[in-house]
Amino acid sequence: GPPFFFPKTPIFAPNPFSPEQRMVLVACGPFTPSDSVAFEPLSDLLEVVARDRPDVCVLFGPFLDAKHEQVESCQLLSPFSDLFRLCLRTIVEGTRSAGSQLVLVPSLRDVCHDFVYPQPPFPFSDLPREDRAVPAPKPCSFSPK
Repeated sequence: GPPFFFPKTPIFAPNPFSPEQRMVLVACGPFTPSDSVAFEPLSDLLEVVARDRPDVCVLFGPFLDAKHEQVESCQLLSPFSDLFRLCLRTIVEGTRSAGSQLVLVPSLRDVCHDFVYPQPPFPFSDLPREDRAVPAPKPCSFSPK
């Protein structure tokens, strides 16, 4: 068997109509264009979340891609950790009106995270204070409560 075992991450997504049916949105980074660290693709995703109001959003990294040309060439004026936290804040704030549960799964290409496999979840210290945001390891499994 695998050397590590990660328990299932519990997800709570209230749905008054049918407890068996959940709308789940899944998206995978990177959330920036290849030539800048502006988060326009992330903004487009957040518009979809605001419109469709999914119960759960599962977002896979990279949130700040180690293979991004400006990261690799050290052209950024801000520390990687600041840009990463800005991305997470943008996600949390951008999904607040929809009330979606967030599951944040790291990537081996996340510049601000351990690139080992299996990957531990993002530390809670990296996440904005928000009950809706659940850091998950990679690999992971989860089920609604």
